[in-house]
Amino acid sequence: MSFASDLEILIRARYPILYIHTSEEARVLPVVQSVATRRNKKVYEWSFSTGLIPGGASIQSQKGRSTATKDPIAALDQVLEQVEPAIFVFKDFHPFLAKCNKSTNMAPIRKLRDVAVHLKNSFKTIILISPLLEIPAELEKEVTVLDFPLPTKEDLSELLDRIIDDLRALKKIELELTPVSRDRLIQAALGLTWSEAENVFAKIIVQDGRLSSEDVHAVFAEKQQIIRKNGLLEYYATDDSFDRVGGLAVLKDWLRMRADAFTPEARAFGLPAPRGVLLLGVQGCGKSLCAKAVANTWQMPLLRFDMGRMFGSLVGSSEENVRKAIAVAESVAPAILWVDEIDKAFAGSQGGGASDGGTTARVFSTFLTWLSEKTAPVFVVATANDISHLPAELLRKGRLDEIFFVDLPTDEERFEIVRVHIQRRGRDVSQFDLPALVAASSGFSGAEIQEAINSALYEAFYAKEELATRHVLSALNQTVPLARTMEEQITRLRAWAEGRARNASVARAAGVESSRRKVEL
Repeated sequence: MSFASDLEILIRARYPILYIHTSEEARVLPVVQSVATRRNKKVYEWSFSTGLIPGGASIQSQKGRSTATKDPIAALDQVLEQVEPAIFVFKDFHPFLAKCNKSTNMAPIRKLRDVAVHLKNSFKTIILISPLLEIPAELEKEVTVLDFPLPTKEDLSELLDRIIDDLRALKKIELELTPVSRDRLIQAALGLTWSEAENVFAKIIVQDGRLSSEDVHAVFAEKQQIIRKNGLLEYYATDDSFDRVGGLAVLKDWLRMRADAFTPEARAFGLPAPRGVLLLGVQGCGKSLCAKAVANTWQMPLLRFDMGRMFGSLVGSSEENVRKAIAVAESVAPAILWVDEIDKAFAGSQGGGASDGGTTARVFSTFLTWLSEKTAPVFVVATANDISHLPAELLRKGRLDEIFFVDLPTDEERFEIVRVHIQRRGRDVSQFDLPALVAASSGFSGAEIQEAINSALYEAFYAKEELATRHVLSALNQTVPLARTMEEQITRLRAWAEGRARNASVARAAGVESSRRKVEL
């Protein structure tokens, strides 16, 4: 059922006060007007700057009108005095309902309650339109909340065609869009409001006079603005790809296989949208790099979910911050939500709550509920290092699609890692003894190999020499790898992952049990 149908049914059922939660007034008002026309009702609009005026009245026609109804109490009195069937649209009424100003807002809150009783016995309806949801306890039983949907792919396609036609009349436009690239561009714009999409499409065309598949990045830049305004999530612009991720062949194949799983063709095939993945393993072995690479490969914005920002000082504000962050992620979907070191973020969720009053447990519960029930195409990439802090609820199937264990790189993977990092620094790999570097880096993580090559670069630069194998070998020999200093923890991590998580590097043979010895630690 469409939003217009839902709205009309509630109006016909004589719900007294409807609260439409949206920032898109311009899109809501025509819907309200069409419903009013079908029901033979007048429409009146109210805002703090105009007072109560007939719906659709132009700025010129508003001149000379009485400003007495700018006061919300006077405007609500006018609602009571109106005899004919009508719909009254109140724009941005939320400041007069805010709980933080309860002492000054008691008059409009009380008046709205009185009006609600009257409206139940009339053919009048009040519609509140606001980007913020503010409902005081006194009005909870009288107000019905509706969420106005963002533009669909069909809406955005129609908008893009209209903008192209409008601008073609002014200048020549080069269209370099295939059906696939056009679909990708519109897919990237999902999550934007009508106004935001209109602005970014017009900006792309005006900027270079053409429209191509490369303009997807300009759409992501517009989404970056939305994320910055919120302040709870971090937008990561990344150019990392799977070519820069050494090893982890099983994990990379698993992610590549789901690259097109967010398309309408996948829905028509019966595929559900991928939910997410948990990457568990040794520090510095490429978990975070994979999160960045998958965003670039899938052409989706990457949002970092920083739990430190979620915890506010006021009781209940932490849970509200999580809900707001989730709402922002869903508003720019399809997107990748990267929850780094989730084990540290929810370390206290299993305790009694004595240390933080149960805030961590409540925040964790809010996040878990969203993981289970989310319908928006937000793919979660969670990373963790310490299994002892991972709550069992997070590991249940249905919240995330798969758990991968990222171990220290094998000889073959270290060969690839060394090659990638030497190439990234503009050196010819054939000039280096890669087998010797692989042997010297036994037990090293990818991050430790990278830092060793960086140290070798410093040494060569200081000596006024070109980087050579001996510089890298020297740096590797001077490094004590984490596998040596944290051997017990890594052994425990491997033992836990055996049988509980898929190995990100080695495919599990079908029907073959692992021959690794099981021990109790």
